[in-house]
Amino acid sequence: MGSCDSIRGTLSSRTASEYLLFCNDFAIDVVIEAEVHTALRAFLRESGDRWPHHLTMARLVARALRLGRDALIQTGVFPASEERYALSYLMPVLLWPGGAIAIASESVRKRLLSVEIPQLQQWLGSHKTVVEGDRWPGEDFHGLLLTSPQAWLDSKTTEKMRFPTGIPTLIDGADDWEAWTRQALTACIEPGDWTALMEARPDFADEVRQVWIQLTRAVFDRPANPYGGVLLHSEERERLRRSIAAIPEVPQSWRQFGRRLRSRHSFVWAAIDREGGRFSLYCSPAEVSNALRPLWKQQPTVAIGGALGVDRDALMFRQRLGIDDLTCVKFAPDRQHSFVHLYAPEGLPLPNTPQFRDALLEELHTLVRISSSHASTRSNSHEDDLIAIVVGDVPLRAIVAATLAAEFGSRVRVDTVVRAPRSILVTGWEFWREHQSEFPPPKLLAIATLPFPSLEDPLVAGRVAYYKQLRKDWFRSYLLPTALSELQRAIASVRNDRGVVALLDVRAIYRSYGQHVFSALSPYARIGSPEAGLFEP
Repeated sequence: MGSCDSIRGTLSSRTASEYLLFCNDFAIDVVIEAEVHTALRAFLRESGDRWPHHLTMARLVARALRLGRDALIQTGVFPASEERYALSYLMPVLLWPGGAIAIASESVRKRLLSVEIPQLQQWLGSHKTVVEGDRWPGEDFHGLLLTSPQAWLDSKTTEKMRFPTGIPTLIDGADDWEAWTRQALTACIEPGDWTALMEARPDFADEVRQVWIQLTRAVFDRPANPYGGVLLHSEERERLRRSIAAIPEVPQSWRQFGRRLRSRHSFVWAAIDREGGRFSLYCSPAEVSNALRPLWKQQPTVAIGGALGVDRDALMFRQRLGIDDLTCVKFAPDRQHSFVHLYAPEGLPLPNTPQFRDALLEELHTLVRISSSHASTRSNSHEDDLIAIVVGDVPLRAIVAATLAAEFGSRVRVDTVVRAPRSILVTGWEFWREHQSEFPPPKLLAIATLPFPSLEDPLVAGRVAYYKQLRKDWFRSYLLPTALSELQRAIASVRNDRGVVALLDVRAIYRSYGQHVFSALSPYARIGSPEAGLFEP
């Protein structure tokens, strides 16, 4: 269509007022992308923001709003303090005449409300209403609603109807969407729920007590592990399912748990409090695609994430989330300004060998010594210089921390955000992911082993067992994509500061999947020794 006049013939049956309304809507549709492009370009010139993909992403979002077409955008991973891509989706939403929903974590929502949205509205002179809440404000609302993943998922998966269909929806932080969905779909039985069930149905109290005792023995007989939980065996799960099904009119917590338990796509695990002699039961979905697939059809959705997949189309990610055809875009990082110095020695033992621990300790000692020496000789060095060492294995982490503390003393910290001069932080993957933004960019980030999820974690074990049951490649479908995403997020703060990433897991070099590991780390400058990166001017 070139203009309203070119389609006048198709509107002969419309009234004059209907035709004018149609032309007005058509004009809005035609100009929204150009208007967004012009406005954002002018704003960026004034603000000095230099992320090279702002305009492209803004036009993609504007097009998604105009056509009602789903899109998946991979922005690349940024330190939290530098995540400015929100400007690219906020500008189209603020200029869009209709209502929209933006789903984000609490920290992101706070930043949007305090930084990006006020900046854009002041610059635009926009009076579009922006509110935060756990439900759609009403039929006459045409503003922007900021809400949490938990509120949106709870409404959509329980049919509470707090959010109407058809409202354009943006998801900021799609990297965590699978985990958020699994959490929303997990049912829990706390220790007190057993007593509540026996009180509610005293006629079944003996049977309930017997099942409780049997499960208590079963979970406490399992060896302790760093994750404090165990996966229930299939026969234990079946016994529990039959017991719940045999009792009519159970309390709400048991009714919800029994409903989840009937699904063949779920698994049951126990979180154990060994000191208190108690345990909680959780029924979690092994896959969330069946629950999410119908939700994507209810409204146009733009999902925005940093590291959803190594490939542009993020096929594994989309399969796990039940996302079918949509526009996929992956922005390449700026190779000139976003690369890391990558030190990946080839002579270390494999992590599953007895020799690995001593070799790792020796290598880390050398890296810390070189990095500390470099910091003390730099003319621009300062007390905030940080060395971060990520060790996924909990017992090994303790050994690394104790060994380094024996030489470097109070500089060594374990899983703490308390800042100290020239700190050496020894931490795990989850802690580093959650608190990375609270530290200065590390001059050295040492990675002991690749972040493959541990099979000792009952949540991991349950999903792996499910993949095995379906005869799927659980490593390449689950463990490898999860590790690659974790790796990309872990090095975000090192990129723009051009620090050194020391990857001490030689599986990246000698295993067939190693090419995917190095693709996830790209762009990088491979160095033969840590000095080459640390002492580069």
